[in-house]
Amino acid sequence: MASFSVRFLGCKVSHTDAQEIRDRLLRDGHQEDETADVAIVNTCCVTNEAVRKSRQAAARAARTHRRVYVTGCGANLAGDAFAGVAPNVTVIRRPSEATPDVVARDVGAIGCVQADSRLDRVRAFLKIQDGCSFSCSFCVIPFVRGASRSRAASAVLAEARRRVAQGHRELVLTGINLGCYRDREAGYGLARLVREVGALPGLARLRLSSIEINHVGEELVRALRETPTVSRHLHVPLQSGDDEVLRAMGRRYSSDTYLRRLAGLDEFNLTTDVIVGFPGEDERAFANTLSVVGTAGITKAHVFPYSPRPGTVTAAEDTVPPAVKKERSARLREASHVACLERWRGKIGRVDLVLVDRPGRGYGDDYSPWLVDGPVGELVSVRGAGVTDEGILAA
Repeated sequence: MASFSVRFLGCKVSHTDAQEIRDRLLRDGHQEDETADVAIVNTCCVTNEAVRKSRQAAARAARTHRRVYVTGCGANLAGDAFAGVAPNVTVIRRPSEATPDVVARDVGAIGCVQADSRLDRVRAFLKIQDGCSFSCSFCVIPFVRGASRSRAASAVLAEARRRVAQGHRELVLTGINLGCYRDREAGYGLARLVREVGALPGLARLRLSSIEINHVGEELVRALRETPTVSRHLHVPLQSGDDEVLRAMGRRYSSDTYLRRLAGLDEFNLTTDVIVGFPGEDERAFANTLSVVGTAGITKAHVFPYSPRPGTVTAAEDTVPPAVKKERSARLREASHVACLERWRGKIGRVDLVLVDRPGRGYGDDYSPWLVDGPVGELVSVRGAGVTDEGILAA
């Protein structure tokens, strides 16, 4: 039997991929332990900084573990970035679906195979789709994850039932481009899948990890509104609020389209991703982004300073100085923080149902953070009493 530890960097899909490796090793009878023989580092490559942090994580793991497996997007895009880290580091350049088997074969199976492992979290992430068939000029996802592909609805529903039976109160549907989910043979799109997963007995809450604005259509919105377990939270990437920059990015919408499709979703807490300092972004273009974020009612913007990615259309372009990127990023983060606090203050005196996911903390129905006492894994009814920079205080 080997002992192992798993760490991931990056998005919720990276977390899910790391979890699948973890589950496979546990099913093979290995034991999870931070002082382990084997370390798995599931990496990210969304920016140069993400690759640098992934390399650092691999180097740290190599000093404390006998064997280190580098997996994920960073391994697939920039395997050479991990060359020379340490002789006990192995880079696994495989599609996400194949990686757990490759790692497990190398670690080696043992005779005592465990039953289904229970996660140590109150929420489970279900990857229903992977890859992307679009070609945004800045993005390496098609290179590192391949074309869009979906899991069979029957497999998704079976896993969802299993996670609920394990005790998870919340399920999060994840994917690189969730709106592209299709099981044509069984007649499923994302809206139908949301309705059926959301109706599973014992499930308290269902959430989407992210959805592109072009897929925020009437059918999906009806499914989200009409499914009682669905969290009133949508993460809808913007990337830029300037139409010229959006065209240069190869995005397939305008700022007006973005605002129009989000209009009327006032009950949803809206969050987003924004790239700051894309080639050609001037102060006017950035001001447009600030305006769209404010008009849409975005409460949290995840800000990414533009970083050229190898193999992309804009790989050789980086026209905005680092100091300007840093200053604009700070302004957008500050605007986002102000919007967060404003939404949280609106909950003072109001009741919310909070899922406690760690001691002293949890998330409300719209994914607003609460500082609350209650048993981990339980839903507790609370009333807002105040606000701090960390979240909403429960009375």
